[in-house]
Formats: sequence, structure tokens, C-alpha cells
Amino acid sequence: MEQTTSTKIIAVANQKGGVGKTTTAVNLASCLAMAGKRVLLVDMDPQANTTSFMGVYKDDIKWSTYELLSSQVNINQVIIETQIRGLSLIPSHLRLVGAEVELLNVESREFLLRKAFSEVEAAFEYIFIDCPPSLNMLTVNALVASRSVLIPMQCEYFALEGLGLLMNTISIVREKLNPNLAIEGVLLTMFDTRLNLSRQVAEEIRKFFADKVYQTVISRNVRLSEAPSFGKPIILYDMLSTGAENYIRLAKEVLAS
Repeated sequence: MEQTTSTKIIAVANQKGGVGKTTTAVNLASCLAMAGKRVLLVDMDPQANTTSFMGVYKDDIKWSTYELLSSQVNINQVIIETQIRGLSLIPSHLRLVGAEVELLNVESREFLLRKAFSEVEAAFEYIFIDCPPSLNMLTVNALVASRSVLIPMQCEYFALEGLGLLMNTISIVREKLNPNLAIEGVLLTMFDTRLNLSRQVAEEIRKFFADKVYQTVISRNVRLSEAPSFGKPIILYDMLSTGAENYIRLAKEVLAS
């Protein structure tokens, strides 16, 4: 199943939790939309953090990624507009927890998301998929549907732990399901300039991934961690914060790549 449009479809993935996946997916997508790009943000995590981060709550959701993957609805029925012009969302819901078991006997189950995207991807310049913090069928669907993977990595002690598993999963997906899957970039998150450890970990990651690591580093920032509880991307919550500045700079790097 060939992908032919020029849309950049990027999975934001790392099976470690708490590395800044959702923060990155939401804020990068928001900054690109604010820069005039047509962006679709897809929440593939049953915890639905991306969805609530965008100010959409479970009672407001009629259809979600669950109904999309279980072929109950057409993708156009699931897409909703957000508070940022140019940024659309496919929300998630706790119901998505059941998808893993329900899809077991579905033919070509790894291609469900890619097939759904084929109907709408030409309408968007960027599609970002926020993956769950595990290497399950939902993540595999995201990797098969994507052209590249953006890997957020926190500048903390166990940053590289489990990385081999993620790289192995990417290799298997390339080999068997999506030969063109590339590494979009590696993003250093939760960087604390006061800590030698942050600098050491950053150095180690740059050695491992070389030129795949973005120049932009996402600093630890109180305003950035507050924003989700207000249902607003950082660019709406506090445009002058360090967090907003970091993600605006990252968006410029992504645009230039």
C-alpha cells in the first residue's frame, strides 16, 4: 500500500512514559498550525492526554480513534477542529483500551490507520500521531501509517534505557510493513541547565544519534508543565514562556528540514 502524497506523517514515539511525547506532539503541531500549516493531530493513546491537552474532554467526544480503528466510522466523522485555526484533532477515548484484543483476528490489522489516512492526508501538510508509551498494536499501526518517527528523550539518568527495544521495533516495521520509515529526529526534553547530568545525557544521545538530534532542546519549564491542566498548548497558555520559545524554535527546525 504505497503512500504518494507529500504530507509529512510523523509518529511521536518512545515506549518510556514521561519523556514528553504528548507535550511535544501537541506543542509542535500547535506551533506549525500557528505558522499557517494545515495540521492533523492524532491521539493513539487510550489515556487520551493529547485530547484533553487540546481542551477536548471525554463527555464532548462522540467518535474517537477506537471507532476509527474498529471501522465503525469514516475518518471524516472523527476529525474535529480545535481552538487553533488550521489544527484538527482525531481524539482518543478510554474505549481504545479494547482495540488491542478486538483487532487480533482482523486481516491486515497493522494497516488500519494508514488505510484511514489515505482518505484525508492530502488535506494536511503535517500529521502527528501521539503514540502510547508501549510497543503494542496501536504503536505498530502508527509506525506503519507514518513516514518517520520523532523520538523525544528526557535528559535524565535512564534516558537510553529501553531505546534498543524501540529501535528494534522500528527495524521490524521497516523490514516487514513499512520499508520507508525513517527517523525524523531525536528531541532532547526536560533539560535542566543547572545539572551536569542533563549535559552528560545530552552528549551521550548526540553521540548515539549524531545529526538526527535536533539543535533545539526543550528545557524544564513550569509554565510548560502547567499548560495541559488548562487544556491549552503552551503557545496559547503563555506565549512568552521558555517552553513556548523552545517549541517555536523546534517548529522552525522542522519546517526547514
